[in-house]
Amino acid sequence: MNPARLLALVVLIASAGCSRVDEPAAPVAAHSTRQAPGALLAGEVVAVSYSGFRLGQHPDRGDGAVNPSDQEVLEDLEIMVRHGFRLIRMYDSGDNTRTTLELIRQHKLPMKVLLGIWLDAEVSNHEGCPWLKEPIPAAKLAANAIKNDAEVERGVELARRFNDVVVAVNVGNEALVDWNDHMVPLDKVIAYVRRVKAAVDQPVTVADNYRWWALHGARLAAEVDFLGVHTYPVWEHKTIDEALAYTVQNIEMVRAALPGKPIAILEAGWPTVASEFGDAASEENQARHVGELRQWAAATNTTVFLFEAFDEPWKGDPDNPLNAEKHWGLFNVDRTPKLAMKR
Repeated sequence: MNPARLLALVVLIASAGCSRVDEPAAPVAAHSTRQAPGALLAGEVVAVSYSGFRLGQHPDRGDGAVNPSDQEVLEDLEIMVRHGFRLIRMYDSGDNTRTTLELIRQHKLPMKVLLGIWLDAEVSNHEGCPWLKEPIPAAKLAANAIKNDAEVERGVELARRFNDVVVAVNVGNEALVDWNDHMVPLDKVIAYVRRVKAAVDQPVTVADNYRWWALHGARLAAEVDFLGVHTYPVWEHKTIDEALAYTVQNIEMVRAALPGKPIAILEAGWPTVASEFGDAASEENQARHVGELRQWAAATNTTVFLFEAFDEPWKGDPDNPLNAEKHWGLFNVDRTPKLAMKR
């Protein structure tokens, strides 16, 4: 192991132990339970997921991408910095991510990045994914494997080039859980993780649902430097009163299955509009959940990435403007703050 990588891992593990388990934790909520500290990235307990697509913009969906301009990305970064975010998560190693890293460095912004490497489907999960109605053709899967190989190389290059900004690297996002539409075999994910770890100095992880980690994650946990966990109580029909306790329960489930491994929450949040959730989706509930997550993160010394910075109208059902996927932002698509960012 090279010295820079060893130092990064020592910092991560030391940060995870900054709060003693036998000391009183800061108050979180009356119904929550205490647990061991988690992984702390860049010294930040609260971070945010970022994608810069605005109204009329979108990633490549087969006919080319419509990307935000450099000025729009810079505006977003400055908004997030003004609201106290010093750590963001990005999901791929494409053009927008490169632009974001360049702008952070160029403008000397006080911000670090959890870099993403996006993995597309290498097996067809049409029998497990509710919205995949037909098998993914074999030719498409083969092409995706080639794309994934190139994406890994881009991620490695960005992590090395921007090693002053990139504090960790995430390989694959929900590519293993049984309901996804971009499934990659576990052995292949492990191979990608090993490639990235061999090439970069930063800690490396994989982001997936808490249940997958708890039930199936032992082999992958042995490969990564910390566990990247997603938890969404609202998707599991929990009320706002149950949300924090259920989040803690999710993390404890992973910790019990994979003891001794640092954990960071790489996605957690609450939508403000959602036809799927009715009145449960609201700015008031989002603000409450965000506030409780902030307290829990501080009490346990765990980095929590709130999902997400800005609403993204391109996501979800194009015929349903009230679709939940469009409304997880802490800011509206016009960049005005929601209630959670006003408190």
